Amino acid sequence: MELEKIQHAEMGLNEQTPREIVEELNKHIVGQEDAKRSVAIALRNRWRSRKLSDDIKDDVIPKNILMIGSTGVGKTEIARRLAKLVKAPFVKVEATKFTEVGYVGRDVESIIRDLMQISVRMVRKQRTEEVKEKATENANERLLDILVPEPKRTQNPLSKLFGGVENTEETKTIEAEENTSNAGREFVKKRLEAGKLEEQVIELEVSDHAKPMVGMFSGSSLESMGDNLQDMISGLVPKRTRKRKVTVAAARKILEQEEAEKLIDMEEVAETALQLAERSGIVFLDEIDKVAVKGSSSGPDVSREGVQRDILPIVEGSTVMTKYGPVKTDYILFIAAGAFHTAKPSDLIPELQGRFPIRVELKSLRKEDFEKILTEPQNALIKQYKELLKTEGLTLEFQADAIERIAEMAYDVNEQSEDIGARRLHTMLEKLLEEISFSAPDMVKEGKTEINIDAAYVDERLKEIAKNRDLSQFIL
Repeated sequence: MELEKIQHAEMGLNEQTPREIVEELNKHIVGQEDAKRSVAIALRNRWRSRKLSDDIKDDVIPKNILMIGSTGVGKTEIARRLAKLVKAPFVKVEATKFTEVGYVGRDVESIIRDLMQISVRMVRKQRTEEVKEKATENANERLLDILVPEPKRTQNPLSKLFGGVENTEETKTIEAEENTSNAGREFVKKRLEAGKLEEQVIELEVSDHAKPMVGMFSGSSLESMGDNLQDMISGLVPKRTRKRKVTVAAARKILEQEEAEKLIDMEEVAETALQLAERSGIVFLDEIDKVAVKGSSSGPDVSREGVQRDILPIVEGSTVMTKYGPVKTDYILFIAAGAFHTAKPSDLIPELQGRFPIRVELKSLRKEDFEKILTEPQNALIKQYKELLKTEGLTLEFQADAIERIAEMAYDVNEQSEDIGARRLHTMLEKLLEEISFSAPDMVKEGKTEINIDAAYVDERLKEIAKNRDLSQFIL
């Protein structure tokens, strides 16, 4: 597949400079400049590698990243936003879900199979958008055929005996029926286009999708074999159809999907998706510290070291068989992350350590960071709560001193008990707004449509947490 097709699948968003990538990440993530710079450079290096000549291009592999930091400081969010930014296939997995071959757990190769499924879905969605106009046009024609069936013209069998001369009266009758049908068809077409028939119920014949027959393979090392077996069975068994009564609006969606499937070349989709997964895929390995082993391996530690040895070939570069074809993992970007409270990166096996040359330590969040997280990002928590309560007709306003007090308390509780980063703000805001969220409909009925949250209200609602250090450990 040509490079142009891959770039087309990514919609050209991988052309951004490292500075532009960091600026985009800043819209959603507060602080952690070192981590942002590292992922921005890794992404730009991918773009650079594609500009290289063929004799050196294959030798340049992505530099994988190891993020070290407490929970809730933004490790996962950086990776997720990065993948969304460049429209790249992205899969997040937890290292603890996998076990050494022979133990209960998922096969590590399922990571790549999941990545490939996501890649196919992305390319297919894009191709569907490209043929949407034609699919809608075809769907409307099928709807018209259902609403106004075309009259079937049958030839008089006696006409063949008389040199093709048909009964004049019969011909006139058929032509009159056709003219009436065409007039009716045009009338219905105009009403359909004007959206006046959306609620009309029609009978539609749809495909009856059978339930998966090989779900027993899910989550095991036989998973890929299960996929192939299911494809083979579905190819042998003829598709069944059934009739459904649906509205015209619902029927159009079903027919648009069917028509789009006819217009899309799934072989081309699979080929493009495979190249996209290989060259642009991002795998986020979370909780990598949970499989790190301190000192000599014994007991359950043997299994944890086994997980590392199973993950190693995928990270090093190997070929994984999927239902869409073999996927090479050499150029997939792997980002591993872990808190490393009880273990150190050096506790990972040396071979795996060497595959993550870029180390980034994410800093614990300060009071100033919490204030920014509450207000600055596009999806800031306070904005979310304001919009939620606006649906009830209630306007929520936070004073500056209230935001400062919430940030201060979140920082103090993190210092005094377990540091869970920005996730502390979720629990504090839920506690703070619990009464308002519960009583919002009643408040609006009584005519109260605006509420101001100030520092005094924060202290009143969260006073037990502020006063009692031990209690805060149980509440939050």
